[in-house]
Amino acid sequence: MSVCENYQDVEKKVTEACKRAGRAREEVTLIAVSKTKPLSMIEELLPLGVRDFGENKVQELTQKAETLVQKEVVKPQVRWHMIGHLQRNKVKYLVDKACMIHSVDSLRLAEEINKEAGKKGIRIPVLIEVNVAEEESKFGVPMEDAEKLIRQIAVLPWISIRGLMTIAPYVENPEENRLIFRNLRNLSVDIQGKSIDNVTMDVLSMGMTGDYQVAIEEGATHVRVGTGIFGERNYSLK
Repeated sequence: MSVCENYQDVEKKVTEACKRAGRAREEVTLIAVSKTKPLSMIEELLPLGVRDFGENKVQELTQKAETLVQKEVVKPQVRWHMIGHLQRNKVKYLVDKACMIHSVDSLRLAEEINKEAGKKGIRIPVLIEVNVAEEESKFGVPMEDAEKLIRQIAVLPWISIRGLMTIAPYVENPEENRLIFRNLRNLSVDIQGKSIDNVTMDVLSMGMTGDYQVAIEEGATHVRVGTGIFGERNYSLK
């Protein structure tokens, strides 16, 4: 199947999951995760109206963003989501390219984003990454520490906290991750109820190729699908 056919297949499944959950399709943003994939594959999707793309590495995101701008072929503009772990020394290259940073997991990182965003006069939306499954190999703040971190970050003037993100474990049966997604949703509702200034909790970024349908059923507003759209990745090429 072509990239476009893959995307349309995923789109159909997103729509079906929304129906099962009694949600409007417009409530869920499908992010096509294009990491390690060439710009040409992104360009294949543009005629379908696809504008939300996710990248894990700052250099790859900025290069693709700048090339598309130079080509002046994309109207409206592509929305680039930074979904990978972000190093503080890379923030300055990113703040005017990403529409949202999904992976904020420390006050020091948030302070760096705030500093660089302030230099450019840009208020940038961020999500707090939560390690719901408590996997040692994953980044993210523990659930019990999320509210404290959110309160610390919320006072930064050039950051807008829009919600939460998690990376669930890789599982063969997506149902195994349902509780992970439900727990993040419950945490989001709990924090929303605290009415913290500069915190809206209207975004839940959770669910990937193997489990995005379950994530949607549990309240995801943004799902991050890479392999399901672009095919398997060959990291040896990088």
